[in-house]
Amino acid sequence: MSSTHSKSSSSSSVAIQSTILQGNICKINFCQFCGGPNKHEIPDGEEKVRAICTRCGKITYENPKMVVGCLIEHDKKILMCRRKIHPSYGLWTLPAGYMEIGESAAEGAIRETWEEANAEVEVQSLFAQLDIPLIGQTYMIFLAKLKNPHFSPGPESSECQLFELDDIPYDSLAFSSMLVTLNLYIEDIKVGRPKFHYGVINKRPGTSPSEIHAYTLDFHMQS
Repeated sequence: MSSTHSKSSSSSSVAIQSTILQGNICKINFCQFCGGPNKHEIPDGEEKVRAICTRCGKITYENPKMVVGCLIEHDKKILMCRRKIHPSYGLWTLPAGYMEIGESAAEGAIRETWEEANAEVEVQSLFAQLDIPLIGQTYMIFLAKLKNPHFSPGPESSECQLFELDDIPYDSLAFSSMLVTLNLYIEDIKVGRPKFHYGVINKRPGTSPSEIHAYTLDFHMQS
């Protein structure tokens, strides 16, 4: 592998509504278990500040979200979807979304592709894992093939289209993760075959999701 440094539903509702985003840290003011008020301090034996309930004593841990999706090649073209939801409304993306409890990453990528593009796909291999620490997300993008040549926009998409590599709408991509993924894929195709890539997308603080060039790709490894 080569590398380049480049209790009740009402209690739950209270807990959710009292989550305050501070930079890339969510300050959770109320317990997700009992609805009691939280204090924020470092628990014994730990190193990070946590939300600790002053009533039941339980700790609420915050973990990154997993985003899974597919890079689908068909007749030397890439299937992409134009988003019909925010953020990045009207911009283009690979079919991808949050992984659900009870499914594998590959199953989630297949499901998201069906939901966004009404496309049945067969996953072939993992292409990229991209961590975005600032927003607490990890992307896992799989290479996939269409089982049949049928696709159409799902509820979250206004349009689906196969793009020649030279015609990919780079000026209207939805997210930095999509820009990185597509760039890596095209670089691989030029040298003959797709590889597996790992990297950290460090977004510039204060930028919006659609500011897709406001990042650096660090700790890039490929095999």
